[in-house]
Amino acid sequence: MMPQSLLQLASQKCTTGCPILDRLLGGGIPCDSVTEIVAESGSGKTQICLQLSLHVQLPVSHGGLAASSLYLHTEFPFPFRRLHQLCLSFRSSNARYFPINDNLCDRIFVQSVHSVDHLLEIMSKTEPFIENSKTQVPVRLIVIDSIAALFRSEFDNTPVELKRRSSLFFKISSKLKALAKRFNLAVLVTNQVVDLMGPNEGINGLRIGNLGCLYTSGRRVSPALGLAWANCVNSRLFLSRIEEVIGEENGKLNGESSDFVFKKTRRKLYVVYAPHLPESSCEFEITREGLFGVER
Repeated sequence: MMPQSLLQLASQKCTTGCPILDRLLGGGIPCDSVTEIVAESGSGKTQICLQLSLHVQLPVSHGGLAASSLYLHTEFPFPFRRLHQLCLSFRSSNARYFPINDNLCDRIFVQSVHSVDHLLEIMSKTEPFIENSKTQVPVRLIVIDSIAALFRSEFDNTPVELKRRSSLFFKISSKLKALAKRFNLAVLVTNQVVDLMGPNEGINGLRIGNLGCLYTSGRRVSPALGLAWANCVNSRLFLSRIEEVIGEENGKLNGESSDFVFKKTRRKLYVVYAPHLPESSCEFEITREGLFGVER
């Protein structure tokens, strides 16, 4: 039987900062694992990444890892303004856990990434950085936001290039998994979507995991980077959004009659596949204070 201390270590997770989302995810984002969030632009991928980078700093007794994070961003510019906004809210809610003069953003090491080669270069330096870090707060979270941006235009659609791309997927994945295992890190990677044309079933229809295919903004989509990358992550989450009409009104604009349509964005998080989670989903909303699940 596994000793209790090792059992706790093996199942350690980092809170998302929301009890509803944590319940859906079995406690949060798992350590010693690579978790991917797939969504179209503006769905909340970066919001979750920023939020997790703050909540990883919480004590273990309150769902965090008492740790700092390494945030690798490929989408420019980095949302420093939003991070500081979330940080103010986070500190206000958790002031008792941190010294009053601590700048919690200093515990998020932000690094821009410009290419696949640049990412591999950074990752080769990550292990000694974690080992030799002078900070008393260890790095226990790595974020890559987003992986798809690095492969968007760097490779041609030829057999040779696709083979080289797949090889790089596995190289990046193996490095991330080795780091996660050695330092018991949580790794969170974001991915984009592409419009899906073709059958609902099979590889092109993403018959991988719980969902036959994915829908967002009224479109059928598939995670970018294809099947090769799908095999590189341990868990896949999907964020969807839909514009819902909540009312209509007749009025005048510049002296002319006009119809006004009022819409509300409904957002949902799905577990596509994960070794430790059942098929499940929940609604969520994005506010000034962060991203939070909604119970219906």
